[in-house]
Amino acid sequence: MEVRTCKECKKMFNYLAGPPICPSCKDKLEEKFQEVKEYIRENTHDGITEVAQATHVSANQIRRWIREERLSFSEESGIGIDCESCGKMIKSGRLCQSCKDKLLGTVDNMLKGSESIVEKKHREAARMRFIDK
Repeated sequence: MEVRTCKECKKMFNYLAGPPICPSCKDKLEEKFQEVKEYIRENTHDGITEVAQATHVSANQIRRWIREERLSFSEESGIGIDCESCGKMIKSGRLCQSCKDKLLGTVDNMLKGSESIVEKKHREAARMRFIDK
């Protein structure tokens, strides 16, 4: 276990994992998340700025929850963030579906290439060898 200083309240705490904030501040942040979530349900057409002002939560924190996919919005909602790859507006996460598909295709191609290398090594290892006398 590691002892750290909370980024929010500056108290010392035993750090386990996740953001470097103490359990008390995590609980407060979770309460704020629930408040933001409820506000968005009641005010579906407000943007991030309006939600931030009404709930007293920073717009950056709201964007962070969207990127973490804790908050997701319908297509009719005025809230959205930019895809980190192409800049297209998305309602949740980091990448739009098109960029996710491209990334998945790239990973698939890499795996296919590595499988052939692995298979080749197995063939080489399984080959019979003769020792000259």
